[in-house]
Amino acid sequence: MTADGVRTDPISDGIVHVAQLEPIAKEVLDGPIWDYVAGGAGDEATLHRNRSAWSDISLAPHVLVDASRIDTRIELLGHQLAHPILVAPTARHVAYHPEAEAATMHGAANAHALPVFSSLASSTISDISTAATSEQSPWWFQLYVQNDHKWTEKLVTQAIDGGASALVVTVDTPTLGARDRDRRDNLGAATGAHYPILDGMNPRPDPTPAHRRVYNPHLSPSITWADLEWLIDISPIPVIPKGILRPDDARRAVDCGVGAVFVSNHGARNLDTVPATVVALPRVVDAVHSAVPVIVDGGIRRGTDIAKALCLGADAVMIGRPIIWGLASYGAPGVTHVIEMLQTELEMAMALLGAPTIDQLVDDLIWR
Repeated sequence: MTADGVRTDPISDGIVHVAQLEPIAKEVLDGPIWDYVAGGAGDEATLHRNRSAWSDISLAPHVLVDASRIDTRIELLGHQLAHPILVAPTARHVAYHPEAEAATMHGAANAHALPVFSSLASSTISDISTAATSEQSPWWFQLYVQNDHKWTEKLVTQAIDGGASALVVTVDTPTLGARDRDRRDNLGAATGAHYPILDGMNPRPDPTPAHRRVYNPHLSPSITWADLEWLIDISPIPVIPKGILRPDDARRAVDCGVGAVFVSNHGARNLDTVPATVVALPRVVDAVHSAVPVIVDGGIRRGTDIAKALCLGADAVMIGRPIIWGLASYGAPGVTHVIEMLQTELEMAMALLGAPTIDQLVDDLIWR
């Protein structure tokens, strides 16, 4: 920390696990912004389940296995990655740090992590592309399909031309959930926030009082499986539906031709009392039956959580809130530090499980 109180180095500040960053980020971010980051839907039952469900799973380690070399490398949709930790798409990084998505890209690249950038980013696709090119880093684009297919197709083209190598399509958000914290702060009225990627969409401010506001002007409530199929047909890069919880939906997505399936409950920010993602994960994995990779997010805070996800059949995980905590607290070095702490804990877990390579993280290591 500098003399004027600015935090610059999480290592010298003794940050050794991601939860240490949460209270620091809370100090940095003002009330409504912190509410947006921290909050969930309804009574936040699923928000708590997302975290506690990982701890409820016990591991069954082997002993006397040579763990002198740990290898976390994976191959995912044509990318050779140093580890299975990806950066989840989250909105408006300028609200957390003045360098916005550029800082996130820099921090992720330094930790050899593939980032996914949101349609609701505070940077343009061109700016994100420039940052990715500078870092020589692959990246994916998260998309909300809109009713206007021509407008959506134009956005897809911009992302592909900018170097995005996959489209992560949010499929679980025809509307936002009952996010009480955000409703008290009157977020969702389409006033105040600027989303440059969505320029030209012209959302109309919604004068409806927060307690009666159902729809969000940036989201289409009418997209269906036909829209997903249309997007797969026009996209030359893999399409990944984000927000799958049911095995029958996962199987239908595979039949549509998706590149991967993303198990997510939107950070517990949409429909409260749905299962924790780790509870839904094994059923989705069984339904997909190795046809495509499976990615999972939601409540991951430790390397043991990542090991459990991979033992249960996930191919990779995405990290959301902890990345924001790191970004808000330290900028790009904070993002790097979050990923490196999780990778280190994953390596420790693999050694202690007697599974020194990713392919050895199998269901047998879950205590039944």
